[in-house]
Amino acid sequence: MELQQMRYVVAVAETNSFTRAAEHCLVVQSALSRQIARLEQELGAKLFERTTRRVRLTPAGAAFLPAARQCLEAAERAAVEVAAAVGEVRGRLCVGLIPSVAAVDIPGALRDYRQRYPQVRISLRVGASDDLVEQVKQGAIEVAFLGLPTTVRPEGVSCRELARDRLVAVVAPDHPLADEPAIDLRRLSSEVFVDLPAKTAGRAQSDLAFSAAGLTRDVAFEVTNADFLARLVGQGLGVAMLPAAYVAQLSGVTTIEVIDAPARVEYVIWSPDSRTPAATAFLRVLRMPDTEAAV
Repeated sequence: MELQQMRYVVAVAETNSFTRAAEHCLVVQSALSRQIARLEQELGAKLFERTTRRVRLTPAGAAFLPAARQCLEAAERAAVEVAAAVGEVRGRLCVGLIPSVAAVDIPGALRDYRQRYPQVRISLRVGASDDLVEQVKQGAIEVAFLGLPTTVRPEGVSCRELARDRLVAVVAPDHPLADEPAIDLRRLSSEVFVDLPAKTAGRAQSDLAFSAAGLTRDVAFEVTNADFLARLVGQGLGVAMLPAAYVAQLSGVTTIEVIDAPARVEYVIWSPDSRTPAATAFLRVLRMPDTEAAV
């Protein structure tokens, strides 16, 4: 049983097509089909049901697929570790981030990283802080950038605090509050809000502050993207509260200081147990320590 045969099986399973799988693997379809047929003969079972209209896994193929993926991943990890042993960083790096990261210039960091380690393939995932923590724990993401209330700290991961920032009010330029130098939460609570989804860490910063002050507010719009949130504010659909450092990057809105505004903490996190050479190299680019105990 060869790794190439497993790679072909995975490609067919993911594309549901011998033709597309061959294109993906950069091989002629006849060669791919022969290799899969040889593997099926060796295993004594058909892995795919083939008709003129579709290709799908047999029960035997469905049982074989997870193990094949694990073998391919193990082979890739082995190659990466060997490369690292001779001073070469390669493989994959998945970075997670919230939309409103402000403490780190992510594009600039990735540019520096790419210049030093051109053989690493990089993917980015944008999401909520709580989800990113879970994905780091599961190994789906190697490094992530979060924004959390000051009362919360990431658990089960290694982390380093990057910066602290206060939230400010964001309104349309023609909003009645736009000329105010500063306001408080009580005055702001009478406005209609645009905010992040309920129960996310980004939303919790504001919710906790209003609740602690004994205030309620009307969140009429919930959006998952901070840039789009600001666009809705710019159209006069509501007001928002966002980190001051992040708002500095926006246009078409006006910022107002909030006297009793909540604060947030930005963190970078990574797995304490299974850091890859690519992730270690990225943390070095960020000037993070090589190791740190989980909290």
